[in-house]
Amino acid sequence: MSRPVLTGTLIAAGGLLSTGYATALEPHRVQVTSYRLSPPNWPGGLRLRVAVLTDFHAHPRCMGETEIAAVVSRTNALAPDVTVLLGDYGSQSTGPVPFETVARLLSGLEAPKGVYAIQGNHDWGDDREARRRGHGPTRAERALREAGLGFLENAVARLDLPVPLWLAGLESEMTPRVPQAPALLDRHRLSVLGRTLQHVPPGEPVILLAHEPDIFALDLDSRIVLTLSGHTHGGQIRILGWSPWIPSRYGLRYAYGHVVERGRDLLVSAGLGSHFVAGWPVRLGVPPEIVIVDIAAAEANTS
Repeated sequence: MSRPVLTGTLIAAGGLLSTGYATALEPHRVQVTSYRLSPPNWPGGLRLRVAVLTDFHAHPRCMGETEIAAVVSRTNALAPDVTVLLGDYGSQSTGPVPFETVARLLSGLEAPKGVYAIQGNHDWGDDREARRRGHGPTRAERALREAGLGFLENAVARLDLPVPLWLAGLESEMTPRVPQAPALLDRHRLSVLGRTLQHVPPGEPVILLAHEPDIFALDLDSRIVLTLSGHTHGGQIRILGWSPWIPSRYGLRYAYGHVVERGRDLLVSAGLGSHFVAGWPVRLGVPPEIVIVDIAAAEANTS
């Protein structure tokens, strides 16, 4: 075999192998990603472990019932104080796992300070009836509430802790009443967030749950000590830090991981499920993940 033919054969074989890995293996290889954070203005003496689960896109070919049950079991074993669910529970592909089944499985999550859920863009965008009405509840919201999970949509919850700490859940950018023109969208998001935080006393810290991370670019309320997001899937395909497509106006800026800007902290999870290509889930270089965040004041994290 000539060298050019051999080289072409090896390239083709490598492409087939990487394609097989990206569709058959990596979408199912759920890892645990851990962070230790000390955000400014975090309450002194408070240690908190938060589990972050997002972007299930539940489907038998990727994140089916067995896989979701395994994620629930693994998350409980990590002993979080609070677990947050950041949206996109169903799949945009045919044959998804029903929302009601996903919610029932997620109701098995255990955290002494609570399990709280928000909605993602697909929970709205794929619910034709809710979009026709122009308002909720979506099928996802009904399923989450009926399963007994804490549900936050433009709402806050004070955690049962010795010191004040709040969770704030923000609606998705795909909620029907949200304008899509960038300038109007940003103004609307800040307005909704401002109204939501009216229920939080001055000076008390807030963890913001926002499915889409783009809000982090805005001038957020100083009470927000940490923003937790999903939506991007980490790019879903990531080669040497580059992704061909990221659903964000800011490209790679908020694609994945821990981002610090202007002294503020954002964590973006790669999520658990996958978008489908030619009927198959695809991930390469950014495996699905359970995120664990251990948070403490700076002096506590250095001890």
